[in-house]
Amino acid sequence: MMSEENYLKKSRYPLLRLLSYMHGERKAYLLATLYSILNKVFDIFPEVLIGGAVAVVVNRKDSWLAKLTGFHNLFVQLAILGLLTFIAWSLESWFQYLYSLKWRSLAQVVENKLRVETYQHIQRASLHQIDSTPTGQLVATMNDDINQLERFLEDGINQLVQIFTSTVLLAIIFVLCSPLIALFAVLPIPFILIGAFYFQNRLAPRFLGVREKAASISAALSNNLQSILSIKSYTAEKYEADHIEMLSDDYQKANQATIRISSMVTPVLRIVILIGFLCTLLIGGYETLYKGMNVGIFSLLIFLSQRLLWPFSNLAEVTVNFQRVMASTKRVLDLLTWPKEVNTTVNDIQLVPFEYHDIVFDKVNFTYPKSPLPVFNDFSLTIDAQKMVAFVGETGSGKSTLIKLLECFYAPNSGTIRYGKHTLQQFDRQWWRQQISFVSQDVYLFSGTIRDNIAYGNPVATESTILQAIHDAGLFSFVESLPDGIATQVGERGLSLSGGQRQRIAIARAMVKNAPIFILDEATSAVDNETERVIQMALDKIIKGKTTIIIAHRLSTIRHADHIYVMDKGAIVSAGTHETLLSEQGRYAKLWAIQTGESIQ
Repeated sequence: MMSEENYLKKSRYPLLRLLSYMHGERKAYLLATLYSILNKVFDIFPEVLIGGAVAVVVNRKDSWLAKLTGFHNLFVQLAILGLLTFIAWSLESWFQYLYSLKWRSLAQVVENKLRVETYQHIQRASLHQIDSTPTGQLVATMNDDINQLERFLEDGINQLVQIFTSTVLLAIIFVLCSPLIALFAVLPIPFILIGAFYFQNRLAPRFLGVREKAASISAALSNNLQSILSIKSYTAEKYEADHIEMLSDDYQKANQATIRISSMVTPVLRIVILIGFLCTLLIGGYETLYKGMNVGIFSLLIFLSQRLLWPFSNLAEVTVNFQRVMASTKRVLDLLTWPKEVNTTVNDIQLVPFEYHDIVFDKVNFTYPKSPLPVFNDFSLTIDAQKMVAFVGETGSGKSTLIKLLECFYAPNSGTIRYGKHTLQQFDRQWWRQQISFVSQDVYLFSGTIRDNIAYGNPVATESTILQAIHDAGLFSFVESLPDGIATQVGERGLSLSGGQRQRIAIARAMVKNAPIFILDEATSAVDNETERVIQMALDKIIKGKTTIIIAHRLSTIRHADHIYVMDKGAIVSAGTHETLLSEQGRYAKLWAIQTGESIQ
């Protein structure tokens, strides 16, 4: 597998997956790392100069600075130290600006790229994968988890780089000044790292559990807010409040288990750090008093022992944040491993210009993933080109599954669905779906204006086309009564509109798309009889000469269909025209009698 694809390997460590994903930004994060290193170099330098200042005050004309520069005048030596301090502080500030700018810019680039790519990938994923994952969890992953990652890239990596840089630089200085003190000063570091990794391994699975609990809360809140009318209608407020409280309690318990461990990290590491500082103080003091160590060197080591070990006290917080981010990284990058909705062949055929052909189901077998019962067994059917066909039957008879197979949301387990001489799986998915105008029973309107929703399937539609569709869908008087007309905002999911108004907007949307294949799934179920008649007359004009597939419980909408199929348990039990099926006195005739109030002889 190519290196840029290594982030798809779930077995890899999350940080390596993240760096692999950021392969295209390698130059940026290496440059940011360099700025962080240089910032730390110049951040340490003034404290080295403090040791020089002590040496000047104590040793005066015999200081190491005098020997190095040849200037024995004390004021000149101090001026040189002041100038070097000014330069070091200026460069430290400059590189702080550069690393901050670079890391933050990189964080924004990666955040934007990752959010866009995960969303695009989810759109291309199989419908089964999407259906089996709560929407709230997906939203939490693409929002909260990616935000966690952004915060880590802005400052977390910089903290790790600077801790490593200061440790290496200061260890070198300690060795040059006093190998004995260096040994005791550096000795705690392995124990600090062992402790940090120990706590890190304990925290990793717990933070992953916390993120999953948080996603569950997000999913439940999203679901409840979208179904608030049902909750109020069934007076289920207490039940849902108890459910949210239970999920919140689970989240709290998962966090408490994490807090108990993460709270131990800092105190334990600080004790180990204290041991290293005391070693420097006692051994360095003894060396200065009885072994002739330079006072400036001793002062330098005392100052630097703080810089060497105290940053490790932040390692606790860094470790906790690091594991929190790695849990988020795993969740986000795992989304990119979802199987894409891809063609089973490499042809990606497009019929340009479009040609009408029969749609043929040939011995199709289909079972939903994880479902024990098949929907279709050796199902065969021919839908004639440019004809209107209708499917009726009880819930669960396979009508909606038929549509999902036609739109290639799912593929048959065996058998084929052909359009002309090609199977549907050979067509480019997007091209095939562009040939279909689909009106679902479960109408979804997008946040925006009425015009935006009607033009959704054809963004370049002219104003006159949109207005004609509004008229044909029986929306004209409603839209005309609105102060903003077609520029009226429909609100989230169109909930500010009635069910019939939403359905008519969906029908107008299909009319504007004007694809050669029309699929209507209970398209007029939410409108009154008069509106249904108006819409039906408009549809009769629009679908003329097109292949039209209608699923209906209201049989009055399909009485003029060229062919009507009655389905039961995934099989066609009878077929014919409206008149033929009535004359057979079978299941269709009984449904007709129930709806019209007529008696069957």
